[in-house]
Amino acid sequence: MKCGIVGLPNVGKSTLFNCLSNAKAQSANYPFCTIEPNLGTVSVPDPRLNKLEELVKPERVQPAVVEIVDIAGLVKGASKGEGLGNQFLANIRECEAIIHVLRCFENGNIVHVEGSVDPLRDKEIIDIELQLKDLETVGKAVDKAKKFIKSGKKEDILTYETLLALQKFLEDGRNAREFETNDLTLPIINEVHLLTKKPILYVCNVDEKSIKNGNEWIPKIEEMAAKEGAEVVVLAAQIEADINELETYEERQMFLEELGLEEPGVNRLIRKAYALLKLQTYFTAGVKEVRAWTIQKGWTAPQAAGVIHTDFEKGFIRAEVIKFDDFVNYGSEAKVKEAGKMGVEGKEYIVQDGDIMHFRFNV
Repeated sequence: MKCGIVGLPNVGKSTLFNCLSNAKAQSANYPFCTIEPNLGTVSVPDPRLNKLEELVKPERVQPAVVEIVDIAGLVKGASKGEGLGNQFLANIRECEAIIHVLRCFENGNIVHVEGSVDPLRDKEIIDIELQLKDLETVGKAVDKAKKFIKSGKKEDILTYETLLALQKFLEDGRNAREFETNDLTLPIINEVHLLTKKPILYVCNVDEKSIKNGNEWIPKIEEMAAKEGAEVVVLAAQIEADINELETYEERQMFLEELGLEEPGVNRLIRKAYALLKLQTYFTAGVKEVRAWTIQKGWTAPQAAGVIHTDFEKGFIRAEVIKFDDFVNYGSEAKVKEAGKMGVEGKEYIVQDGDIMHFRFNV
C-alpha cells in the first residue's frame, strides 16, 4: 500500500519527501530504506509504541511503516504525455492514495512554474490532467459496456448507465471521488481504476511565519477539501528539513518549542497517510521485541496473524487479545491475565486498532 506525493514543480515535494525519508522518530532514530530512488519506507510515529517499550523493556522495537513515492512534478499537458506525463500518471496509478502538495508561500528565489502563487489554481491544473486521463479510461469502458446492453440484463444496463453518468460528471470538471455511489454502483466504478477516485490528502506547504496560525490560503484550501471529504495538513517543508538536521531528541524538542509546535509536521502527515490508506496497527509485545504490525481496517484475527507468517493464518486456533489501555493500566501481560482482562478470540474476531495480540496456531 503506497501513497504518492504529487504537485506542480517547485512546490516542495522533494524537500518533503527527503524530510519523510530521514524522519527521526520522536524518541529514537528508526531506519528508513530507499527501495528505488523515488520510493521510501517511512516509520509511522506512534506514542503507544514508546509506552510499550517503557513497560516491556524489549531488546528491540519495530514500528509500523508506510511506503511513500515521490512522483515527478506534473505540468500542463501531462495527460497527453507532456513532460514526464506518461510516467507521472503510471506512477499515480500504482499508488493507493495521493498526497497533494500545494505551495502556499511566496519566495522570489524559487520560481513558480505558473509565474505566481495560487494553490487553488495549481490544484485545478493537476485535477484537469487527471480528469482528462480518467475521461479517456471511462470512454473506453463506456464503449465496451454499450456492446453488452443488447443482452437486456439489468446488471449490464446498470453498468452502462453508471459509466455514462460518470463520464458526464468528469466532463463537468469533477473528480470521481465525489461521484455518488451505492452498493451496486461502487463495484462498477472501482472496476475502472480511476486516478481521481483515489483518496487524497492536501498538504499546505507554508513559510515559517505561517506555520502556527496559517495564512490567507489555508481557509480556502480547507473549504475546498471539505467539499471533497478530504483532509488538510499544514506544514513548512523547509522547517521540517531544519528539524531533520538536528542530531538529538532534546535539540529537536527545543526547536519545536521555539516555534510553538508539539511535534514535527511530518509526524502528523505520516499518520494521516497511514489512515488515508485505511491501515491500522496491532502490536505484539515480548522481551525479544515490541512490534507494530500493519493491517487493513476490518481484517479478522487469522488475516492479521498471516501478516506475521502464512502458517499462523493457515493453522490459526485462537488469538489472545489485550486492549492497549488495559496493558498500560495493569502494567504487564501477567497482571492483565490476573485481572481477567485478556480476551480469547476466534476466527471471526475483527481486530481493533491498538490490540496487543498473541496467536495460537497449529500446522
